[in-house]
Amino acid sequence: MTVKVGDKIPSATLKYLSAEGPKEITTDELFSGKKVALFAVPGAFTPTCSQRHLPGYVDKHSDLKSKGVDTIACVSVNDAFVMGAWGKDQNCGDKVMMLADGSGDFTRAVGLELDLTKGGLGKRSQRYSMLVDNGVIKSLNVEAAGKFEVSDADTMLKGL
Repeated sequence: MTVKVGDKIPSATLKYLSAEGPKEITTDELFSGKKVALFAVPGAFTPTCSQRHLPGYVDKHSDLKSKGVDTIACVSVNDAFVMGAWGKDQNCGDKVMMLADGSGDFTRAVGLELDLTKGGLGKRSQRYSMLVDNGVIKSLNVEAAGKFEVSDADTMLKGL
């Protein structure tokens, strides 16, 4: 079942690539006491994700921060090394936290899994964005299959 506005983010552990290697972060650590703009993509280095989705959040970093967002995070069903390399390739720096959901545990917990097995990509995440305030979902924008219309940084900004 898909999460909805007003739900608490389920407990899960994600990973990110630090200078010392992969590190774990729990959803409690990520969301407690913070306002987080989280967006999810079906895959790192894929066309729409690399050309439009992630760059939009990198470009709008200052605008989102000025509206009270503490953390901007991107999650994908990829490993921490891939997410780290993609963040470096996209010049994210410390603007967007690149989170790996390698086994899709978080993606399944929020009910936003996408089966791309027929295309050879396995189980991935749907494309979406959500604003989470102190662990509670305040907005949720899930894209229709193959679309990129409501999970972009501009839509997130308009909702703040």
